Parts: sequence; C-alpha cells; structure tokens
Amino acid sequence: MSSSSGGLSAHILPTSATMIGVCMTVMSIGHLGPRDDLRLVIDRMLAIDALVFLASALLSFISMRSRKSGARLEAWGEVVFIAGLALLALGAVTLAFALR
Repeated sequence: MSSSSGGLSAHILPTSATMIGVCMTVMSIGHLGPRDDLRLVIDRMLAIDALVFLASALLSFISMRSRKSGARLEAWGEVVFIAGLALLALGAVTLAFALR
C-alpha cells in the first residue's frame, strides 16, 4: 500500500460498498409507504448518494493500486466519503420529517 495515511483506503472501500447497500435498502423500504413528491425527492437523493459512495470506493481502490498518486487519491476518496455521509444524514432527516 503506497498511501501515507495508514491505509485509510482499506477502510473506506468496504465501508463505501456497505453504504451503497444502506442507500438501496432505505430506498426499498421507502417504497412500502405511500408515494408522494417528497418520497421521490428522497429516492433521488439516495440514488445520487449511492453514486457518491461508489465514487469514494473507486477512488479508494485506485489509490491502493497506484504507486504515484495513491495518497492524493486516498485524500479525495476520504472527502467524497464524508460528502456521502453528509448527504445520507440529510436524507435521513428528510425521511424522518416525511413520515406521518
């Protein structure tokens, strides 16, 4: 591993993959309730969030494979991962207020 931050990518990669599953699960559970405009917004937010976590996973994977720019890619993967968590938290708050 060529990264300088102690192999953070080794943790970001599987966690990002897990978070994609979380997004998909919440989207599936959301389909059990009534369909309205807010649910559509939440579904789209979670779909975009799954792509953000995918980008984080890819950056982390590539950083582990790269000898030259591994540390820089790992840093980007970390930033994208944190953005994904923030978007997921926003989706959770929105979902909480959407429940009736």
